[in-house]
Amino acid sequence: MSKITIKETQNPTILKFEFEDFITQNESFEYKNIDETKNSPLAQQLFYLPFVKTIYISGNFIAIERFSIVEWEDVKDAVAEQIELFVAKGGIIITPSENKTQKQPITVYGETTPNPAAQKFVVSRMLTKTPVEFKNIDEAKASPLAQELFKFPFVKEIFIDENYISVTKYEISDWQEITLELRTFIKQYIENGGTVLDESLIVAKAEQEKTKNQEFDNLDVTSQQIINILEEYVKPAVQADGGNIAFESYDEATKTAKVILQGACSGCPSSTFTLKSGIENMLKSMLNDEAITVEAVNA
Repeated sequence: MSKITIKETQNPTILKFEFEDFITQNESFEYKNIDETKNSPLAQQLFYLPFVKTIYISGNFIAIERFSIVEWEDVKDAVAEQIELFVAKGGIIITPSENKTQKQPITVYGETTPNPAAQKFVVSRMLTKTPVEFKNIDEAKASPLAQELFKFPFVKEIFIDENYISVTKYEISDWQEITLELRTFIKQYIENGGTVLDESLIVAKAEQEKTKNQEFDNLDVTSQQIINILEEYVKPAVQADGGNIAFESYDEATKTAKVILQGACSGCPSSTFTLKSGIENMLKSMLNDEAITVEAVNA
C-alpha cells in the first residue's frame, strides 16, 4: 500500500497528503467542486466528504482545503486512510490525457553552488541563450516551468541560463530533502514537452540586450574595459556556479563599479568576498588603478 505522509501548510485550512512517488507529470489540477472532477476519480470520491472545499493535485501530493465545519486534527487520519485504500484497490488518481506530447528523454543532475541556499540543476540540452531571473511567481510569466516550480513552498527564486536552472530555496527545507523531488519534477516536465521559456517574451529581453550593446559605444573607455573584463574573465566562472553578473554603471569621480548579481550569486554569503578579493582585485590589476572599488547593487 502506498504510504501517505500528512504535512501542514502555512494555511491552517489546507493540508497536504504526500505520496512516496510522483502522481502527476508536469501537470497541476485544481477542483472547486465535484462537477470539475471528470478526469480524477479520486478527487470525485473525496468531494463526498462534506468538509472538502477545494482539491489541488500536483507533483507527489494532494492538497485539500477544508470548510470550517471540522478541524483537520479530527479527520486528517481518516482522509489519509481513504486515499491509501483507494490507491491500494487500483483506483485512478488522474485519468491519463489522450494527447500527451511524445517524451523527449533528457538527463538532469543537481550541482551544489558556493551559495548554500542555491542549487544548480543541469539539463542535457540548451534551454535559453538569454539569462532570465525570477524573484517570484508574478515575474515568471515568460516561464511556465518557473511558475510550476514556484508552487513548491520552499522555492524562493529561479534563474535560468543556457542549459541549467538555478533554484534558491527558503530556509524551511534542507537540500537533502528536496533535491530529488525538484530534479525529478524538472526532468518529467521537460520530457513531457512542458514549456521552459516562452521565446516570444524572451525575444523582448533579447531586444533590450541589443539596445544595451548599442549603448556600449556611448560609454566611457573605463566602463567599456570593465564590461569586457567581466564578460571574458568573470562571467564564465559565475555561470559555472549557477549565477550571472551584469555591469550596471561606473562612476569616474568615486571610481566605483556597480554590478548586478543574479541566480546563485545573488545573496550568496561568499559573494562579498568574491567581489572584493576576486573581481575588485582583477579590475585594479588589469586597469592598473588601485582606487577602483566594486559594489553589488542587489547584494
